Amino acid sequence: MIYAITIYGEPGVFEALPKDRQNEVMSGHSALQSALSERGEFVSMKLMPPTSAVMVEPAPTEGSAPLITDGPFAETKENFLGFYAAEFKDLDEALEYAKMISSPVARLEVRPVAWAGGVISSV
Repeated sequence: MIYAITIYGEPGVFEALPKDRQNEVMSGHSALQSALSERGEFVSMKLMPPTSAVMVEPAPTEGSAPLITDGPFAETKENFLGFYAAEFKDLDEALEYAKMISSPVARLEVRPVAWAGGVISSV
C-alpha cells in the first residue's frame, strides 16, 4: 500500500537553527531518500512558502466565476511543508522509514493513500 509521510512545521524554525543542526536534519532526509530509492519509486516534494500560494475559492453566487486570491492563507502556526510517498508493506514499515526524518523542527503524519490515478514524472 502507498503511504504518505507528510511534514508540518513553523516557517523559519529550520532556517533559525545553527548550520550544523540544519545539516543533521537534512542528513535524515538524504538517508530516507537513499533508502526509498533503493526500494524503487517514490515521490518527494517540498512545498514553497505559503506566501507563494494562490487560492481558488468557490464562486460567491451560482453562475459566477470562482474567486482567485493571493496567499498566504494558513491560519495556524504550522504549515504543510512537504511530503514523501512510497509503497510500504504496512503502517509499521512506513513508520520505521518516517523515523529517519524525525526532528524537533517538524511534525510528521503517516497515512495510507488512496491512489486516484495520474502519472508523476520528474520536473
